[in-house]
Amino acid sequence: MKKLIMIMGLVIGVVLYAQDVPKDRKTEFTSEVLKQRITSQDGTKQQIGDVLRRHAGKVVIVDFWASWCRDCLNALPQTEILKKNNPNVDFVYFSLDRSDEQWRRGLEKHQLTDNENYWFDEGWKNAFNNYIDLNWIPRFLVIDQTGRIAKYYAISPQDPDIQKAIDRLSE
Repeated sequence: MKKLIMIMGLVIGVVLYAQDVPKDRKTEFTSEVLKQRITSQDGTKQQIGDVLRRHAGKVVIVDFWASWCRDCLNALPQTEILKKNNPNVDFVYFSLDRSDEQWRRGLEKHQLTDNENYWFDEGWKNAFNNYIDLNWIPRFLVIDQTGRIAKYYAISPQDPDIQKAIDRLSE
């Protein structure tokens, strides 16, 4: 009986807390969500559209993470491997840390300060994150050379569809 209760508890926990894969896979951003502001490492607020436009002509991986997120931290070494295997791809990190101080400590601790980093100072729920159905981190988006979404939903840098999207865009 004890075993049955434990199994039922596990099943209920998985059902309640498992992330829902978005049913609508978006392929482009609206002009409205690209106006979402995000804070750069130098403290300036910028629109996400401006951040992405700086990478026009390049494939971009956007890594949503936070320093408090164990899964995100466990993914960082694999993200580095993905980066090394794809030197022509730009990587941009969007943090969901709860405070500027926590974010900056995380960048230092996990040796990410040399990367292109931004922080959602408005928190998790904002126009951009709501639009992309951000319900879990880590989360990865692949953006093509024109700013369109090539891979909408990946929760690991080891997702083979990320590399397939990169290879397809690099042809």
